[in-house]
Amino acid sequence: MKNIFGILFTASAAIALVSCSFLEERPDSFVSRDGYFKNEVQCRQAVNSAYAQLRTVFNGANWIFTEGTTDIIYVPSSSDVNAIMDISPAHCNYATTLWNSAYKSIMYANEAIQGISTSPLTDEQKASLIAEAKVMRAFWYYNLTCQFGDVPFYTEYVKDEDVMNRIARMGRMSAVKTMEALINDLLESLGDVESGEAPALPAVKAVEIETGRGGWAMGQMLIAKMAMWNAAKDDAANAVSWYIVAQNALRQLENVYGELGQYPLSDLYFRNKNTPEVIFEIQHTYNTAGLSYTSNLATNCMPKKDGANESDVFDGVQIPEMGTDTKVGTCSRPTLYFCQALQPNTGLDQRAKINMAWDYNGTAFKSTATKPWMGPKFWCPYMHQDLDHNNYPIFRYADAVLMMAECCCALQDEAGFLKYINMVKSRAGLPAYTFSKWEKALNEVQDERARELFGEFQRKFDLVRWGIWYERVMEYTDWETLRVTLKPCHEYLPIPEKQVIYSGGALDNKEYNKYGL
Repeated sequence: MKNIFGILFTASAAIALVSCSFLEERPDSFVSRDGYFKNEVQCRQAVNSAYAQLRTVFNGANWIFTEGTTDIIYVPSSSDVNAIMDISPAHCNYATTLWNSAYKSIMYANEAIQGISTSPLTDEQKASLIAEAKVMRAFWYYNLTCQFGDVPFYTEYVKDEDVMNRIARMGRMSAVKTMEALINDLLESLGDVESGEAPALPAVKAVEIETGRGGWAMGQMLIAKMAMWNAAKDDAANAVSWYIVAQNALRQLENVYGELGQYPLSDLYFRNKNTPEVIFEIQHTYNTAGLSYTSNLATNCMPKKDGANESDVFDGVQIPEMGTDTKVGTCSRPTLYFCQALQPNTGLDQRAKINMAWDYNGTAFKSTATKPWMGPKFWCPYMHQDLDHNNYPIFRYADAVLMMAECCCALQDEAGFLKYINMVKSRAGLPAYTFSKWEKALNEVQDERARELFGEFQRKFDLVRWGIWYERVMEYTDWETLRVTLKPCHEYLPIPEKQVIYSGGALDNKEYNKYGL
């Protein structure tokens, strides 16, 4: 099966893949499309360009922001500005990478949609390719809004310098309005399978389509994710309708993915790629004799290494599967709150030994008397130096099941809530949850999302959506340096100062300004 990441967009848009910001690009480097979009191969290449920045964005730095600065994981590094949130508009670090890469990808998706719509392809071919481009466009906007909050929103094709200049001076648009527009766009593009509408993309599991592509399932997941965000952030009077939108999308996923228990817990290991449960994941490969696509997450998610580099002993225990060439960086750790209160080693939860490592094959590590290392879920066997070739899961079906449980909780559907929360608990080997009151039910969903989706680029988004990120981190992080540096404005990343200036003041960082940053 051909991998989407092995296909490069070779048209003139590739010229724009440079280090500077999209907002500073010269439009004559990518707006000339005369002679392009003439056949399906060219149109598909244009859609592929919306994938090009995924590996740039989804790496160890992104993981630190979304998982390592939360209530369940911390990264004990005083020098890593991401780990201690020592960031500001003038010192954005990873935020600049995310901003530039996301907007480049959105620009390419917009161009693909426009070009394909006027191409000589059949209506069916156009609908499929445009729907996929819109899924990717929504994905990038979803990440921008979750990370930055309100951001500029546009769907235009940048056809000339006048359009470029106008877009470059757009201000922030409400994240709620942005997500509403994207939801409506996806609903129109994907169709409603339940109503008998023929979908533009095959209504199948991600594993059944070309590896690494954003398909129908990913589109439904994004609809649900954004609707649940709006349920929390929109006017309270609209919450019910947003939860219903989310439920409709999640129900369509359930019709295809079925009972969660059919998917083994081994699906949780990052090394097990493109499993039947997956909805979307970032693709990596490594071959000593060929081309490599790697990242750097695993190096910060393994036990500390003993002795010389040519050793397979980690914190006093030999781990042959790690090999002797593995390089270990700053070792992330679960918080005491997670490993003692949420998922203790002595409990029944079968995910505990996947998420955390107190020992290896029964031999205890030297430094895990009170707190474990990150578990084998994140380890990369026989990794060369820090070249992590695991795939990174972004969306899994278990996430959708827990979202359905949360929707049922919000709508006070007790039977539905118990059905979905216990799907997850049953697979993990836990006893069924017994309902008492809705406040406790919501807390259980929040805790279960921490257990099930531990380390999967989700936790900060959840905490921000629930409005409890800053308080939870301050209460539960074990990294005192983070607690000292952290400010409420860090709930969202700052827009890079360079972009604010280039926008002519249309963009701002007012929340950061309140704290003198």
